[in-house]
Amino acid sequence: MNITRTRWRAPALAETVAAIAAEADRAWERTLAEWGAAPGTPAERDLAALVADAPDRFEWRVVDAALDLLACPDCGAPLGSGERGCGPCDLADGNRYAAREIDRPAVAPRNEHAVRVAWTVARHPHRYAPRAVCGMELSLPEVYAGRMPTTAQAQAYRRLIDGLTDAQVESVASLEDLLRLTARR
Repeated sequence: MNITRTRWRAPALAETVAAIAAEADRAWERTLAEWGAAPGTPAERDLAALVADAPDRFEWRVVDAALDLLACPDCGAPLGSGERGCGPCDLADGNRYAAREIDRPAVAPRNEHAVRVAWTVARHPHRYAPRAVCGMELSLPEVYAGRMPTTAQAQAYRRLIDGLTDAQVESVASLEDLLRLTARR
């Protein structure tokens, strides 16, 4: 899987991104086998295009893997990952959320949605506001581990992040960093 960002703020985030990327790779390999397409062939590219055109028929990891295989006709980036304002990327990025979200065993309902949103933001941070990226990067390892914050907790973290300077937002690598920086106020 194409991982857009090469440097992560925290080891836990890098490990989580790698784990989800491996899951997406395995999901794509299963989809290729189910559809009788071989990797690296025109049939694989055709299948990726079909998945991108009908994301509601596939699990979200399959959709993300397919988008990574397709180049945006306007900007050349993997489809859905180009800068905001690129029409085909904006459309593909929005359509990715039509894909199926099947909660993993032993996690709270809707955990998979939280994983998917945080994963997308962490992989394509240039498409989102820095404070949103900070929050999603902090939350991804936690939600992937099955720990969902309550609404009150999520709102409290958001208030803390919103109170940081731009430089502080860029330096936050862990929840401990966030709490240390905000304790000084």
